[in-house]
Amino acid sequence: MVEIAKTKASENEKREPYHHGDLRAHLIETVRQLVEEKGADGFSISEAARRAGVSSAAPYRHFHDRTEIVRAVALEGMLRLGTAMEVAAANANFAEFKKINAIGKAYVDFARNEPGVFRLMFGLTEGHRGDPEMEETGRKTYGVLVREVTASLPPDTAEEEVWRRSYMLWTFVHGHSFLQIDEKVHVANIQASEDLMLADLSKRILGH
Repeated sequence: MVEIAKTKASENEKREPYHHGDLRAHLIETVRQLVEEKGADGFSISEAARRAGVSSAAPYRHFHDRTEIVRAVALEGMLRLGTAMEVAAANANFAEFKKINAIGKAYVDFARNEPGVFRLMFGLTEGHRGDPEMEETGRKTYGVLVREVTASLPPDTAEEEVWRRSYMLWTFVHGHSFLQIDEKVHVANIQASEDLMLADLSKRILGH
């Protein structure tokens, strides 16, 4: 009996205690950390439950399966990326294209800080078509850039032109983000600073 008690005590010590609060949010954050450590396919629900300090059955009170938990992490990541872009734009001054540059920097910084979640967000892209919430969140996040591009161009600029230039900006920043987190930038032997590149990009694409 003593040995059994010791074993149970040892198991409890390994489990990070969870007492109260928003269990769903706690699980999402726990899985987010696991995604960063092991990748989206490198962990199980039981491992996430142990890490969160809850029973193996607890996650199923909020999620049907592992896929749904991973989707929640991707969705929450999109929301945080959108917020980071909004904050960056709000804190930038109104000098030429400063808000656009700040949005781009926030995007790349998010990828650098959370490469696992960043890959997950865009690795689930095909599934977005059947997921209205994911699609809408993606549109809102991208909409932060479109809004500032609209404000940077002459009032009579056609909507099609706004979207074209927004897409050009996104493709550069998105590609640069992946090159950063995949540690491929050194191949191009880039000497200019990232801030200078973002500023130059904005001038070339939005200059008028």
